[in-house]
Amino acid sequence: MKITESEGGKAPGIAYRIKQLFDAKQLNASSAAKELGYSVPSKLYGILQGTAAPNYATLTDMLAKWPDVSAEWLMMGRGAMLRGNVDDAPSPAHTLRQEVRGDKVVVVTVDDKGTENTVLVPIPAQAGYSVQHNEAVYLQQLNNYRVPGFERGEYRAFEVAGDSMAPTINHRDIVVTSRVEELRLLEPGEVYVVVTSESVMLKRIKSRVRAADTEVMLHSDNPHRVPYGLETRDILELWRVRGYVSSYIPSAPDVTVERLWEVIEALGFDKGEVRRHLEENAPADAPR
Repeated sequence: MKITESEGGKAPGIAYRIKQLFDAKQLNASSAAKELGYSVPSKLYGILQGTAAPNYATLTDMLAKWPDVSAEWLMMGRGAMLRGNVDDAPSPAHTLRQEVRGDKVVVVTVDDKGTENTVLVPIPAQAGYSVQHNEAVYLQQLNNYRVPGFERGEYRAFEVAGDSMAPTINHRDIVVTSRVEELRLLEPGEVYVVVTSESVMLKRIKSRVRAADTEVMLHSDNPHRVPYGLETRDILELWRVRGYVSSYIPSAPDVTVERLWEVIEALGFDKGEVRRHLEENAPADAPR
């Protein structure tokens, strides 16, 4: 397959940018392999021909060999190819380390005190996140934040795309999440970021997942979206939503509804339990 300027109508991919890099350095696959210290150029031929994808080691080799190349450009297609004066380039505000989480080894970012940061995955970066969510070079390019109330533990923030969880969570809101190590540990009824090899989704999971289950049902809060099943083996990461940041300011509440909730609480009922009971016993076609 020949490399073209776009892949499937999307922005130029990493393979095309590697070709641009080689052209700028006046290299072909054979001469670039010698520059990088590879004994054979077959790996680079495969990347340029579109039959192989560059892995983490290859990308770090390129960035180490040519420090004037912008990692953000190479990995995500942002900004210029060259960083300019390398000596003047700011050093990263975070470092990377590997941690054992459940049965996986994951890459996390930490500040200069060794405290984990909250990595923000914006909408444009989510296509790459599906494939490179645990690769150091990719995570190094994402912005890191210290979110009040989320200073201790591993958290990841995702910018929301679309309206599948409206009116609960809206387009361009940012959800702050914590990692779920195993599917059986998820809390039914909560909202999760579900990562597969093809997408990053924000969905509500209403039922507990047992060890023998091969499928999990994903629900939207938008009543116009139909629930659907996803095979558990396709889930690469699962993050539980713990909070969110929104620029959406709701309108004044319905006084009648607010008064009804006040009466329910005055009678000694838990508002969350009442809400859950109403949802579980509502007709199948009722808005949720």
